[in-house]
Amino acid sequence: MLSGLHHAAIICSDYARARAFYVDILGLTVVAENHRAERDSWKLDLALPDGTQVELFSFPAPPPRPSHPEAQGLRHLAFTVQDVAAVKARLESAGVAVEPIRTDPYTGRAFTFFKDPDDLPLELYEAG
Repeated sequence: MLSGLHHAAIICSDYARARAFYVDILGLTVVAENHRAERDSWKLDLALPDGTQVELFSFPAPPPRPSHPEAQGLRHLAFTVQDVAAVKARLESAGVAVEPIRTDPYTGRAFTFFKDPDDLPLELYEAG
């Protein structure tokens, strides 16, 4: 059966802006970057330290997300961190708006939300 999450795929509206956000601000590692001329599209494979990947795609004029945040389908991506407050502070120092830290009532762990350049909701979730 399933043994883990390999990747999540994101379509962005501005490739350079999204690449800078995921690489320079969030610190994901570039695994591969390819321009697909026949589709006028970039595909950027990014890795987290645990091997999980994020695929970042660009396409000409992608439609916007239909509603936020409760549209049917993927609600948000959650990233595990050791210290939510420290990562929140680092993101805010880079100009990223981050919601106040909350506590998960079921696990007691800290978490918060922020958005990528296309308003995709992202979560920081403190590891146990």
